[in-house]
Amino acid sequence: MSDLKPKSHIHFIGIGGISMSGLAEIMLENGFLVSGSDREGSAITEKLQKNGATIYIGHSKENIAGADLVVHTAAVHEDNPEMAEALKTGVRRIDRAEFLGAVMKEYKYSIGIAGTHGKTTTTSILAHALINAETDPTISIGGELDIIGGNIKAGKSQYFLTEACEYTNSFLKFFPNIAVITNIEEDHLDFFKGIEDIRNSFRKYAQLTTPDGYVVAWGEDPEIIKTLEGTDCNVIYYGLTDKFDIYASNIKYNSGFPEFDVMKKGEVLCHISLNVPGKHNILNTLAAIAVCDIYNIDLEKAARGIEGFHGTHRRFEKKGTVNGADVIADYAHHPTEIRATLSTAKTFGKSKIWCVFQPHTYTRTRTLWQDFLTCFEDTDHLILTDIYAAREAFDGVTTSEKLAGEIKNTDASYIKEFEDIKKYLEKNVSADDMVFVMGAGNIINLAEMFK
Repeated sequence: MSDLKPKSHIHFIGIGGISMSGLAEIMLENGFLVSGSDREGSAITEKLQKNGATIYIGHSKENIAGADLVVHTAAVHEDNPEMAEALKTGVRRIDRAEFLGAVMKEYKYSIGIAGTHGKTTTTSILAHALINAETDPTISIGGELDIIGGNIKAGKSQYFLTEACEYTNSFLKFFPNIAVITNIEEDHLDFFKGIEDIRNSFRKYAQLTTPDGYVVAWGEDPEIIKTLEGTDCNVIYYGLTDKFDIYASNIKYNSGFPEFDVMKKGEVLCHISLNVPGKHNILNTLAAIAVCDIYNIDLEKAARGIEGFHGTHRRFEKKGTVNGADVIADYAHHPTEIRATLSTAKTFGKSKIWCVFQPHTYTRTRTLWQDFLTCFEDTDHLILTDIYAAREAFDGVTTSEKLAGEIKNTDASYIKEFEDIKKYLEKNVSADDMVFVMGAGNIINLAEMFK
């Protein structure tokens, strides 16, 4: 980044993606010329065009004319006409993760939020803290956050906050001053060979922190403890007991929403009443406060900012109603996330919990099959729809219908079509129930039907 001259031309292949569009917006804000292409237009590409980017619908070698740098995702290969033209003409190319890492290098206080679960929510909570504490951070997030009007905020200070995803080892191209690790568990087994391989990646990520930096990690996670053993990192552990550096005390729940004191060495740092439910959000908040404490940020202002957080889109987000019952959209797609969300739902005291779940990828469903058989135990009625394939082809074996047939600890059924699921819910749900529409794929389209 530092070798690019002001007003250099940067071209983004796949500019409509949530992360790529965010990087493009940061570059626009910093005075670079930005162009980009995507297969089809969207609200994201329209916004970028309004802000000064040149947008091309479809891919063509002519699109990169005049570009000094071409940024692409890992999914874009050399048979793409724009990539092929860049290779032919010698235009410098860089993938999205490496580009994000280069951007991080330009900031003194760069924070990467990593972990198998909770990255988006923890990033969002910390974003609220930093904004209310008047630090004017630059923020890149993997979901839409109301306080910044989308997934990106281009600030004017030395604070930079981003999610750090482990898939394909993307986060190993980052340069965090503080590396947050919320948890470590088996996932993305289409890329990783197993938990030891995953721990090895997170260990490398932790060791990328700058010499004066810190790792902020959940101290109750045995996989994190194994990962950080033997490293020379400065580690701040957080948890729910006083054995940790930052911890919660005097925890109370108000209709599922926690309030608690944040403690350090027996002293109260701040008191927080959350407007998002669940124990997992206490932990996410502790991680955010630990970062603020390291940077000597006003913790009272940070705490009040966190109290203004009401969730990101598709994280316990109310979308509408059916027969008077709330319909909640949730991004959970790993058994641990599902279990945490449904356990939180039980604290609301509803008559029945309904869950419509769309499994995400054949690999995840197959490798975590036994966990999927037990993670819905807090659901009274479960409906499974077809697996969202994402980047994969059908393996010929793994199906939602088979999964529904093997689930024994709750009433489980398989319904293929969203419209049929809608009709089934309208026929069976009562006003005092709660309905979850859950998954990381296009299941959100079902939730939108109940607006």
